[in-house]
Parts: sequence; structure tokens; C-alpha cells
Amino acid sequence: MNKNSPAFYLKTNRIFNNFKKISWTIVPVIAIGGLFYPKLGLLLIPIMLTIMTLGFFKGKYWCGNLCPHGSLFDFILLPLSPNRRIPGLITSTTLKVLFFLWYMGMFTWRVVKVSQLWGTLTFYDKLGFVFTMNYLVPTIIGTTLALFVNPRSWCNFCPMGTIEQLFYKLGKVTGLNRKTDEKVTTAALELCHKCGKCARVCPMQLKPYLEFSQDNQLDNENCIRCTTCIANCPAGILSLANAERAQQLNQGVNKLGYEGRRRMVGIVESIKPLTGDVNEYTFKLLQPEKANYTAGQFILVKILDDPEMFRAYSISSSHKDRTRLSVTIKKLKDGFGSGLIFGGFKVGDKVELEGPLGRELIVDKNAPKVLLVAGGIGITPFVPMVRDLLETRNSVEHITLIYGVNKEEEFIYDDYFKTLAACHPKFTYLPTVAFPGESWKDHRGFVTDVMKDMELKGYKVYMCGPKPMVNATIKVLKTKGLDERNVFAESA
Repeated sequence: MNKNSPAFYLKTNRIFNNFKKISWTIVPVIAIGGLFYPKLGLLLIPIMLTIMTLGFFKGKYWCGNLCPHGSLFDFILLPLSPNRRIPGLITSTTLKVLFFLWYMGMFTWRVVKVSQLWGTLTFYDKLGFVFTMNYLVPTIIGTTLALFVNPRSWCNFCPMGTIEQLFYKLGKVTGLNRKTDEKVTTAALELCHKCGKCARVCPMQLKPYLEFSQDNQLDNENCIRCTTCIANCPAGILSLANAERAQQLNQGVNKLGYEGRRRMVGIVESIKPLTGDVNEYTFKLLQPEKANYTAGQFILVKILDDPEMFRAYSISSSHKDRTRLSVTIKKLKDGFGSGLIFGGFKVGDKVELEGPLGRELIVDKNAPKVLLVAGGIGITPFVPMVRDLLETRNSVEHITLIYGVNKEEEFIYDDYFKTLAACHPKFTYLPTVAFPGESWKDHRGFVTDVMKDMELKGYKVYMCGPKPMVNATIKVLKTKGLDERNVFAESA
């Protein structure tokens, strides 16, 4: 990987409940305050009992949602941390076992020694001091590792986390935690884009998208149930669920548009620059030699082998013989996938693909009127869609395409759509520029400005573009009384 490539592991919000925002304050109260008022260390007794109980029923849920040290690492230290890959030594079972034996052995020895003072005035102070000193260990080691390696390095061999796992194993053996054991669950494996975003944001650096079992659940006992992967999943298919709920989710999910997913191999036949930061990549298929796809679908392009990782791109080709596929890619600032493709893909390279996938932008050809709304690179799926609607037999009487960019030099496929509009009376092309130069004579403003004066009754609307554009467009459509069931969107 190029040294200048964006970091694999991402710093993102890991705080999803109010308690976690403030629970880090418990750390200095016990670790520092306990040195001066030792009885504060006794607060760790109910905390340890809670850890064991939650561990039995919910695995390492405490670590990801309630742990004061976890709050310190994720809320206070993450912005200061280099957030590097956690070394294999730290994640090894050997270190976890040896450190657990040493830590619990020292703790037990100190408790036994203090127990000889039972009944004296100093007993509780001495016992509290034992707990305080043991609490200082994760504070010092964990903070050091957070500042120089990764915020959650300590959590890989934390003795309390090990205790959680031991009690969790007991809960699984007895079967008593089946209903309460909520794991990270994917609605369906077929819907996963394998983009690796869940792995890039995971505090424990797990790889959920590569580890889901056939029941669609992540069985890795190191998962801390923090829901960071759920909040960051681009496909929106992750949740916390027990085994019964996972089965219900899978049975209820709509897999239309994903049932034809298959592995493909192709070579990069051409790389065509469209603007300074946008290229069109055409792949000639080798295995299979042809691919059946519907206009509006997308494919996955493999960008990494270890870990295996893909990026989803709309099919922008209209190759009638189906022996080639084209995708149009914008190089994003700090874009991990686009950076690898722009920096690594060359004509003649063999590339693995998956697909075709998607249903969100497959047009209902029985609709009398269709409105297509594109923003920036979101224009790509409409390249084959418009041609398909114009050249195949269907019931669509009129097609309107609104295409918005920030500056006029950002247009791609502009001449293509102007040519189609000139040749087909039922197709209207409306380009608009948010921040135009003086020479721009067409529509000015955002796509929402263009549609405000349009009569949209009877239209079915298909959108692709940045989320802010999609959200703003949906608001305008609602004010015009358009039924939400006639609005379909995909973020670019």
C-alpha cells in the first residue's frame, strides 16, 4: 500500500449513549482519588459484580458501552492517538492468559494478605487500596498504549475483559444467555458490499464482514458490542440481535436485485480520464465472458487482497454485447478505495469483480413519467438507464434528468445527455450549476431549485448523489405531495 494512502483505521464517533460520555470521570476518581481516600477503591466491587453478570448474559457489552476506561479511550484519548494497527503480540491469546494469571495472582495475594486485618479499623482502607492499585494498572498501561499505539490496545488483554469472556462462555454452555446474547448481525450476507468499513472503524480491529457465520452473526468473542460498525455501515444492514431475531431479519429481508450476485474476473481494458479527478474504467470480462445486468445496478471492484476488500460502483457502461463493464470513479480527498484504484490500476491488470447488485435504481418501466435526479458523480448510473429507457419498449412517456454540480467543469457525460435530448423528444435534460461562472447560461442553483417550479404529479423519482442532496430533494418532494413509495434513492 502506498505510504501516502489514507490510514486504514478510521477515527470516528464511538459514543452512542450519554453515560459513556461521562463515565470516564470515574477513572480519576478511583485511580487518583483512591490513593488519598482508599475506600473509594471499594467501588470496584459492585463494578466487578456487574461485569461478571453482564458478561454471562451479553458478552463484552460492558467494555463497549459502560466501561469507564473504555469511555476514557474512546472519548478522551482517541483524538490524541495515532490509531495504528494493534500489534499481534498484544492481540495474542498467550499474552491474554499470562497477563490474566499474573494480574489475578497478584490481586489475590494482596487480598489474602489484607484479609488478616479483618475486624481492625484499617481493614477497609487497606482493602480499598488494593483495588485502587489494581485500577491504576489499566489506567497507566491503557493510557500509554492509547497515546502511542491504539486506544483499545489494552482491551485485548484486560483481565476484566477476560473475566467477561469466561462468564460469557459459561452462559453459552448453559444456554441461559440465548435470548440476551445480542451479537452484531447482518440482515443478509448477500447484501454486504464487502467495503470493509466495519473493519476500519472497529475499536477492537475485528473484521466483521469477513467473519459472519452462516446464521449472519458475528461470533467473535472479542466483539465489545459498541455498535460503531452498525452506525458506519454504508449499506445499513447491521444491527444487534439475538439468534432468534437474526433469523427473523434474514427471512424478512428483500433480496431482489442481489440474487444474481457472482464472482467475476476481468482485465482493465481502458482508463479514460473524464475530468481532472474522474476516470472511466472499462473491464473486459474473462470469467464469465458475459454478464447480465440491469441498467441502474452496480458492481463491486476488488481493491485489496489482505484483507479482501471491495468498492461498489454503479455500472456506467452501455455495452450491448455484455462482454464489458464500465464504472466511473471520482478520486476523493482521503478516499481509501479511489486512492488505491487511481494509484494502482493499470491497463492490462487482472481485477476481481462481484455482481451485478442493486435494485434501488432499477426503473419501473410501467411508470408514465420518470424524474432522474443526479448530483456530481451520482450521474453514472443514469448513463445506461436513460439509453435503456429510450431504446427499449416500455410505457414511459417522458423522462426528465436534472443533473447538478458545483462548477461547470465538473460535468461528466454532459455532451452524451445533450445528444440524447436532441434526438429524443420524450427526454428532457436539465443541467444546473450551484456556483456558476459568468458565461454559464443555463439553470443556476441546486437540483432542488430546478424542481421547485416543476409539476411532479404522476412521476416516479430516482436519485443518486451526495446524502445532503438526496435528503434535501426528498424534503422538496414531500412538500409537493409526492408519495414516498414513488421515490427511490442511492447515495453516491
